Amino acid sequence: MVDYKQIYREQADRYDRMVACEDYQGNIIWAVLQIRPFPIDTLIDIGAGTGRMSGLLAPHARRVFTLDIAEPMLRVAQKNVSSDLLLADNRRLPLATAVADVVVAGWSLGHFVSWYPQSWQTEIGYVLAEMQRVVRPGGQIIILETLGTGAETPQTPTIGLAAYYNWLQYTHGFAYKWIRTDYRFESLNEADDLTRYFFGDELGDRIQNEKLLHLPECSGIWWLTA
Repeated sequence: MVDYKQIYREQADRYDRMVACEDYQGNIIWAVLQIRPFPIDTLIDIGAGTGRMSGLLAPHARRVFTLDIAEPMLRVAQKNVSSDLLLADNRRLPLATAVADVVVAGWSLGHFVSWYPQSWQTEIGYVLAEMQRVVRPGGQIIILETLGTGAETPQTPTIGLAAYYNWLQYTHGFAYKWIRTDYRFESLNEADDLTRYFFGDELGDRIQNEKLLHLPECSGIWWLTA
C-alpha cells in the first residue's frame, strides 16, 4: 500500500509537480465559483498540502490561511502562494471562531478512512466541527475528494470512501456534484514519474501501455452553508 504520510513528509516537491499537472482545463475554480461567488473576504484551506487550492483561490480572496500537518508540504506552499501558513492538524485548527467566509479541504479528509478504519466517522467529525466553528454564518464549507484517477466517469475507489461520501450527504446534509480534473503531462516519463509513486503500479503500467499524456480523473465536491 502507498504510504501517503511518508510521501507528504519526504516527497513534497514531487507531489507539487504532480498536482501542478492536475485540472489542466480549470474546472475546479469554476465549480467553486458556482458555490461561492467571488470575491471572498477570508479563505481557510486545511490539509492544504503544497497550496494547490490556496493558489487557485488566493487571487479571489482578501486573505488566505494555508494549513497542513506536514511541514515539508508547507515549505513548498510558501513558494506557491502568498498566504498565512500554519502548521496544524485538521482536527484542531489554531484559528479563532467565525473568521472565514469559506473553508476548503481538498483531497485530505478521505485519508482518515484508511488511517482510522474503525473510527473514521469520529475523526472526520472532529474536522467537520472545526470547519463549522471557524466559518462565519452564511459561509461555505467545501470538501473535494477523489472519484477515480484514470476514470472518465465517477468511480468511488473503495467501499470505505463510498461510506464516507454517503455520510457527508445523508448524515450531514452536504450537497454534491462531480467534475473532471484531468491531468496533462509533457511526456510519458513525466507521467510515470509523477503518478506511479502516488497511485501505484497498476495505473503507472496503464499510462505506459496506453501512452496516456492526458490522464482522465473525476473529483467530487461536497459543500454546506453554515
